[in-house]
Amino acid sequence: MLLGRHISLGPVIPVDFPSMFCWANDVDAARFDFAYRPVDFVQHTQWCENIGKDPTTVVFAIRKIGPDPAIIGYVRIFNINGVHRSAEFGIRIGSEAQRGKGYGKEATAMTLDFCWNHLNLNRVQLIAFRHNERALSVYDASGFEREGLLRRAVFINGDWADLVVMAAFRPAKQERASDPASRSAATPLAAVA
Repeated sequence: MLLGRHISLGPVIPVDFPSMFCWANDVDAARFDFAYRPVDFVQHTQWCENIGKDPTTVVFAIRKIGPDPAIIGYVRIFNINGVHRSAEFGIRIGSEAQRGKGYGKEATAMTLDFCWNHLNLNRVQLIAFRHNERALSVYDASGFEREGLLRRAVFINGDWADLVVMAAFRPAKQERASDPASRSAATPLAAVA
């Protein structure tokens, strides 16, 4: 489990499935990240039960630190590619009552830290709706850079929407510190002998 100041990131457990099912069927929230289609509970449960079985995906439940251990959202790191050291990122803060309180920003920062320090990734990318200004401001503040715009790429809620392509890159300082070759090269010969 990863602990932050206000939230923790940890495993998704069966008691979380009903909340996640309701979020997947939230028509209002769907307009910010996908075209709405009702999600079947059986398929949703199968997806949840298979979370830990896919080596190219990591899913963390987001929970507030405190007496109530209920899930408030989740993050996904998916399409993890060990050769290219890259992956894709997605986040969902479940209910509107939990949004706008900084939980998404903290979870994004914690997830990127996990990507750099535990998965040894170099690049994490995402695609966000251009009209999802709240999410874009979180991604901008978290170090994601805008790489491009896919105009009129998706049809959402009766209208065409643009998609923003963004990526975050492993910070150079961490990269140098984690690279054994650069550490040994910087070690004086006298210290080796």
